[in-house]
Amino acid sequence: MEAILVKDHGPSIKDDETYQRLRDEGASKEKAARIANAGAAASKKGGKHPPYEEWNRDDLYAQAQKVGIEGRSQMTKDELIQALRNH
Repeated sequence: MEAILVKDHGPSIKDDETYQRLRDEGASKEKAARIANAGAAASKKGGKHPPYEEWNRDDLYAQAQKVGIEGRSQMTKDELIQALRNH
């Protein structure tokens, strides 16, 4: 079995292997970094947020606003969930 070398992407990327896999799959640098860092942070904190389906619409809206999703004021709860997951 051959070892796969993973590039060190610097201190701003917490999980280089996840980042590289996501980039290889076509994810943007921003999205790959966000996911790689979120996974590392969640494992260190030991907790997770409940799934978006358990959030109320106001909390979903606030999260969408926080991450800059446009058109959020016209979205239903299900549309907000989809937009947040695809962001």
